[in-house]
This record gives sequence, structure tokens and C-alpha cells, in this order.
Amino acid sequence: MTVRDIAAAKQRHEKWPMLTAYDALTARIFDEAGIPVLLVGDSAAMVVYGYDSTIPVTVDDLIPLTAAVVRGSKRAMVVADLPFGSYQTGVTEALTAATRFLKETGAHAIKLEGGRRIIPQAEAMVAAGIPVMGHLGLTPQSVNVFGGYRVQGRGQDGDELMADAKALEAAGAFSVVLECVPEDLAARVTASLSIPTIGIGGGNQTDAQVLVWQDMAGLTPHTAKFVKKFADMNTLLGEAARAYADEVVGGVYPAPEHTYH
Repeated sequence: MTVRDIAAAKQRHEKWPMLTAYDALTARIFDEAGIPVLLVGDSAAMVVYGYDSTIPVTVDDLIPLTAAVVRGSKRAMVVADLPFGSYQTGVTEALTAATRFLKETGAHAIKLEGGRRIIPQAEAMVAAGIPVMGHLGLTPQSVNVFGGYRVQGRGQDGDELMADAKALEAAGAFSVVLECVPEDLAARVTASLSIPTIGIGGGNQTDAQVLVWQDMAGLTPHTAKFVKKFADMNTLLGEAARAYADEVVGGVYPAPEHTYH
């Protein structure tokens, strides 16, 4: 999958799914399931490293995860999330971080949060040949400014988000994530842009959808309203662990068929 494939899907009015991935095993499963784009999100801060927000995770934390996802997939486009502090300070820092992801992991594109305030960084990366995915609406790296995880873009704020989306498109971004925005706003932005929009809590009128895979698979105990759990992996894994423990304690496992002679 390439940037051109993603652009062509929009022209054909074809919707497509994106999932996060953080290791080679799940990347292989999702790749073989036909997921065209895998995002190594800074959400790894919470689902991998156990932090309360995305803010603490670093480039060095995400580099090995991204490399693992690239090694585990064959067809999918792998997008690396630039973490907080790696691009906000200026163009040079942004290019350095993005370049590391492409050179050290084999990622195909990067994602960064923000609208008009990060346009110089986005333009510089596009000029350097780095595909850029934008991210607007609820941008988790700015959660302290928002005062929590709240819906963004209501009322006059919707005009600001629209302006940010158009600025990202003009800067050369190949797509933009719209997180936790009203459905009508996401629909208007989608219709106004020639590049694909990727919804997460933005209704079903965007060109694509993305979820954190642990949320999608039911591993996360508490999720946002927009999450649908497509499986109950939390219960399944718990049952497997308890069955294993019971057999070990009872001397049932390993059985003769699991033993070398």
C-alpha cells in the first residue's frame, strides 16, 4: 500500500480501515487480515508502557516498536507517530525525528498532531520526501490544554478545524485523522478535502476509520463512546491463563504429548 493507493481509494469513494500495531506478531495478523494501513501510535505510551497519557513516550521508545511492525508486515503501509516533544520545537527537530523513523525502522510515513501551528514542520517533511499524515480534533498530546479528553470542533471551533485541515492539505499532507469531532463537521471536512480523512470518534462519513487495536479487540477495560469491541479478548486471555495455571498446579500439563523422550 502506498500514498497513491490511499489517494485513489478516495477518488473511488472506497472506505478503508486502519489499526494501531506495536509488535511483529499482531502486525502480521492484521496485515494478513487485509488492513491496509498500520499506525504505530504514541498510544503505545498507555497500552504498551502503562502511562496515563501519550505525553511521556519518546522517539527512542517508539523506534523499536515501529521496526517490529515493519518486520511483521508485508503489504500494509506503516505510519509512525511522532511523539510529544519531537517536532513542536521547530523544523530541524521535526526533520531529525521523522528521518530517524524512516531510516531506522523502515516506516513509510509519519503522523503528527496539530494544524496551522505545525505547518512549517509538515511542509519541510513533505519537501524532504517524507509522507505526512495530519491529526486534528482531539489531539491527545494537547490533553492538558483541552482540560481532558473532550469532543472538539463544536460551534466556531469547527471553522478553525476546517481551516487547519485545508492548511494541512495545502502543506502536502496525504491524509488527516479527525478525532472526537461532531459527525457533521467530519462530513464537511471530508467533502472539502481532496485527501482522505480518517475518523476516530467522527462518525461514519469519513473516508477511513482507525481504532487502537486493544480497544477494538476488547482488551481495554474502559473505552470511549466511539469504540466498538469486535471481540472479547480480555475474557478469552483470562480464561486461557486460568486454564493453564490450573493444569500446571494439578500436574496435568505438560502431558506426555508435550514431553520429549
